[in-house]
Amino acid sequence: MKINISRQYIYLMLLSLVLFIFVLIFSFSVLIPQGKEYRVKRLELKKVSGELRVYEDYHSETLEKLQDLRSKNRATITAFERAFNPDRFEKQNKKYFSSLKISQIATPKAAEEVFSVYEVNTSSQISSPKNFYNFLEVLKKSDWIIEVTFPIDFKRSGEMIESSFEMRVYANNKESNETVASSDAK
Repeated sequence: MKINISRQYIYLMLLSLVLFIFVLIFSFSVLIPQGKEYRVKRLELKKVSGELRVYEDYHSETLEKLQDLRSKNRATITAFERAFNPDRFEKQNKKYFSSLKISQIATPKAAEEVFSVYEVNTSSQISSPKNFYNFLEVLKKSDWIIEVTFPIDFKRSGEMIESSFEMRVYANNKESNETVASSDAK
């Protein structure tokens, strides 16, 4: 009994065997080690993605708070950006007093380097304390951030009430902010 196997069939079987061996060697030497590495990197990616999501949530939450604070405090922010003009202040508030005098006292303090602080002394003759309290209400809504320091002295002089007090006007000192920003950049 003779087995009749054609040459083509033998070549095909040998080629199939060589390809099978090549696939086995390739899979054990390249694919399986890369698969393990892939699983490790996939776990790292999930962990980093989770951390990124937490930071993105924190960022969006903080950004929302910042925008809310900016919208609520828009007047204060713009007041810090405006430079104080004593002449304009006198013109705006002269109607509350019979006389209003402003003098700047320049005493820069080390703690207040970022802001220019103006000390304003005022003396005025007013007919009733109501005018003074109206003046204080207007100061709250003014274009500048103004602090009225105590004590406020009221003295009666005939039919008029004389008052004297000090005010501090806080304005953003742009020169010192630029200096701080340029030193931080270095």
